[in-house]
Amino acid sequence: MVAKIANQEKYTGFFQTKALYKSLTPDGSSGCLNFFGNNKRMKRRAIVWFRQDLRLHDNEAISTALRMAEEVIPVYIFDPRVFHGKTRFGFPKTGKFRAKFILECVENLRSNLRELGSDLVVLQGHPEVLLTEMASNLKASWVLCNRERTDEEVQVQDALENRLWQHGLELLYTRGKMLYHTQDLPMPVHHTPDVFTQFRKENEHITMIREPLPSPIALPPLTVGIQSGNLPTLADLGHEDFQTDPRAVLDIKGGETAALQRLRYYLWDKDLISTYKETRNGLIGADYSTKFSPWLSMGCLSPKMVYHEIKRYERERVSNESTYWLFFELLWRDYFRLMGKKYGNNIFLKNGPQQKSMAHLKNDETKFNLWKEGQTGVPFIDANMRELNATGFMSNRGRQNTASFLVKDLKVNWQMGAEYFESMLLDYDPCSNWGNWNYVAGVGSDPREDRYFNILTQAKNYDPRGAYVRIWCPELEMVPVEKIHRPDLLNDRERNSFGVNGYPKPMVNMQKWAS
Repeated sequence: MVAKIANQEKYTGFFQTKALYKSLTPDGSSGCLNFFGNNKRMKRRAIVWFRQDLRLHDNEAISTALRMAEEVIPVYIFDPRVFHGKTRFGFPKTGKFRAKFILECVENLRSNLRELGSDLVVLQGHPEVLLTEMASNLKASWVLCNRERTDEEVQVQDALENRLWQHGLELLYTRGKMLYHTQDLPMPVHHTPDVFTQFRKENEHITMIREPLPSPIALPPLTVGIQSGNLPTLADLGHEDFQTDPRAVLDIKGGETAALQRLRYYLWDKDLISTYKETRNGLIGADYSTKFSPWLSMGCLSPKMVYHEIKRYERERVSNESTYWLFFELLWRDYFRLMGKKYGNNIFLKNGPQQKSMAHLKNDETKFNLWKEGQTGVPFIDANMRELNATGFMSNRGRQNTASFLVKDLKVNWQMGAEYFESMLLDYDPCSNWGNWNYVAGVGSDPREDRYFNILTQAKNYDPRGAYVRIWCPELEMVPVEKIHRPDLLNDRERNSFGVNGYPKPMVNMQKWAS
């Protein structure tokens, strides 16, 4: 049960008391009498379809369902189009790292629901079909779900809405992915500023961020004759099981329980947030950055919860540039989501929201595969790509550099990189992933942005002694510090002496970064 994760008296910001539950009962009465008492009339039923909101805290769908219905049926559906589908360039839409993470998230959600007296119905198939059949058979009054904003997710929710409507049933949308509620913004979504700085200035000191909704302390049991179903295995989702690579920065476990533990650890146990701005670009170890992004991407952690814990930390311990900077990063997530809604499918197109000609970028599979496999001969790029391939994680600094190298130095279509990240990243989020690729490729909404990274300068700044490169490129382990990022300068004798003959020659002339 969520409320058992931490000491409630110490961490009152995380957890809710029974008094708060009173507001969640349908008639405003106290306790659970309305759910468990004798009730001769037919119970009103609400189906809550969990999507990328796999949590109980700050869950508007659950809170709304509890106000409206006596019986709430939580459901999660493994959609084969998501777990077995391919991207346009042929990558699995959900690679093994995220598939395993999602399984852990769903398993933890089921466990937390069971501790509250309910359960999670797990199905496999097309949500628009299965949910319509379920709602019709169970005579549910409503289906509730978190509204998504990108094309594939919108197609499914639109199809579900149409099917339910044909059966005289209603789909209710709720929110939960953003800091801000769009109705609280000072402008319509389609008038959101294209430049992040302008968006930030128009909101950060003006637009309120609502308090996270309370976690329920109990849920009504499922009384209908419905099987809860078994979770699929990783093999069922098309992947062989695997162990976490020992070089991974953190053994990231899916689920709300682990998410709240990480939030508590980073802020309250270790005070790591107080130095976040100075350490956030680190490359080795668990503590240099928050690592919240996987849990945020699957909705195991509410951004509003993170924000209000930051504000509480600032009141009770310290307020500085680092605590602000974590809020700043959360604003970027909102900005990319708003750009996804404003520009729709344009964020996925080669020319981007700017409709900027990118004909010079080619679908060069040879160059792309060397980049993908970490065999470019540029150590900083190869180390980052190998970390991604081995763990499903890459730092933000690594993502910017590898994206810039693919697009600006290799002249390869940025969409190939974006789709590969979609497949591989543990923390894939459509708007954040494609928004960042738009940004680096120079096709995003901000006309001023056309980022180019000097890879050698970046490597020397963020891996000055080559410790990160040595972890992921063991062929270079013996290379001295002064040449760890420039193996192209090694002569044949040195290559033999340092045992780097198996490491490829660089795909580009690295001297251009040194001049």
